[in-house]
Parts: sequence; C-alpha cells; structure tokens
Amino acid sequence: MLLVFLGPPGAGKGTQAARLSTKYGIPQVSTGDMLREAVAAETEVGLRAKSIMDSGQLVDDDTLAELVRDRLAQADADGGAILDGYPRNTAQATTLDEILSDADSRRVDRVLFLEVAEDVLVDRLSKRRACPGCNANFHLRFNPPSDGVHCDRCGTELIQREDDREAVVRDRLGVYRDSTEPLVDFYSERGLLARIDGEGDIDEVWDRVDATVRQ
Repeated sequence: MLLVFLGPPGAGKGTQAARLSTKYGIPQVSTGDMLREAVAAETEVGLRAKSIMDSGQLVDDDTLAELVRDRLAQADADGGAILDGYPRNTAQATTLDEILSDADSRRVDRVLFLEVAEDVLVDRLSKRRACPGCNANFHLRFNPPSDGVHCDRCGTELIQREDDREAVVRDRLGVYRDSTEPLVDFYSERGLLARIDGEGDIDEVWDRVDATVRQ
C-alpha cells in the first residue's frame, strides 16, 4: 500500500501519517526525514544534498527523486509507505510515477487530501509556540502551557517561530496554492484522490482518514 498525503501547511498531514504508519506497519516517509537520514549516512546523494543545503539553496527535484528512490528501495518499505511532503508539484508527481514503474511496477494506491479552510490553518499555525530550551512544542488553544507563557518542562519562556507568524503563514499558504494545489487535479483525474475534512480535533480527523484508507 503506497499512500500520498496532500494538504496545506497546518493541515495535520504529519500527525495523521504517523498514526497510519503505526497502524499499518509501513514507514512514514517525509522529505525532511529522507534528507536527514541520507546526510547522516553519508550516502552519495546525501552528501550532494548536504552541499546544496550548506550553500543556502533548495534541494533540486532530481536530487529529491534520488532520495525517494533510495528510501523506497529499503526493506521496511517493501510492504508500502506513506509519502508526507513528496511530491510537492506535478513534475515531482510524474517523476514519482517513473520511480515506482521502475520498481517492480509499484504505483500510488491512494492520495489523501486533507481540506482545511485558510482561516483555520492560520489560527492553528500562528498559535504554535516553541521552547528554545528543550524544544518542547505547545499550542495556545490545543496544548497550552500552564501559565500561558513558560515551558511546562523546563520553565523557559516560549517563543513564536518566525515561520509561524500570521503574515509568514499566509505567504506559505500562497506558495502552497501555486505549486502544490495543482496536484489535486493531477491525482483527481487519475481517480486516486480522496478528499477528507481536516477540520476538528485530531481523533475526529483520524477517524475520517482511517475510514478512507479502509474503503
């Protein structure tokens, strides 16, 4: 079973993908994880990606494709995987089809698209807070610190990360609409897209995600 998660920043893709990974025993594969693992293992493509990132550039599509190919070839992905954060555009989606076709004719089985209104996304992301002391994460609505200001673990004053500020969040959502949202049409035309209401609490969304996968 090979699943692709689509959705804007703050939709909860990572949280729900992790739950699916636990339930079905297949790895959650994110772009960030792939990059960190390849760099740590000092693979050829990992070292190339590190050089690109160290120079302040974005990792190009060809290098990402190699990372995906290598990751899906690992033994724990024999039974499938959950792609979280890849593909991000239609060019990457086409490349993914080619990668899977080369790998014993594997294919994407389902694309799970979490739909969340923009104002809800802005509220979710702009209310996140992080602890610079111990890296704990909080949310002013869903997981607030006891006193609203300091980390419950170590007492350090919490901060709002720059990319969680409202103006930055809206910019990120604009980038998503331009580059990633066309994937909705790409996969819908192939009959692979499942639209899922991503609003509500984590358990409510999980019930919808799991029900969709079991269909």
